[in-house]
Amino acid sequence: MAQITSITSESLQNEIRRLLPSQQGFGEDLQATNVITPIIDLTGAAEGATTGQNLQTALAFASVTAFSAIGGTVTIANSPGFYRVFGAYSSSTNAATVTADINMTDGLSVKTILGFRREAPGGQATQSFDFVVFLRAGDSISAVTSDTVAQIEGCSRQIATVNGTLVNPVGFTPQ
Repeated sequence: MAQITSITSESLQNEIRRLLPSQQGFGEDLQATNVITPIIDLTGAAEGATTGQNLQTALAFASVTAFSAIGGTVTIANSPGFYRVFGAYSSSTNAATVTADINMTDGLSVKTILGFRREAPGGQATQSFDFVVFLRAGDSISAVTSDTVAQIEGCSRQIATVNGTLVNPVGFTPQ
């Protein structure tokens, strides 16, 4: 015999409202049943995310913001949201200890996300990076190099808003 049970979960209710905006005024509790019901997953279509993750995070000319830090500090991103940050660090010298960092700050304190160090004598060094960060309001991420013989160059691209809504590459419209 089929049994129906009410589910009281604010997190599930919020997810239903987020995925199905037309149901925001729906006032009844979610329900579960012990009857096997075939399911068709429309989550991707409901979210507008029918594009695969690797395609959604693709680089596009109008979607990337280039940065280059050589002997100083450069802000990579400072607006709320999720960002893909990628590029490379390089240095070339035998004369000095060289440092280069990618830092995140909330305006009060600084945290090093990625740090590069090369002790003298060290010759040439190169290292690539590709990671995703989340910035809240007031947060920023920057590249800092200690000397003009060290550089961090790359690009950033916002891949989702602060609320997690995916941002497709400029010019791409999923069908």
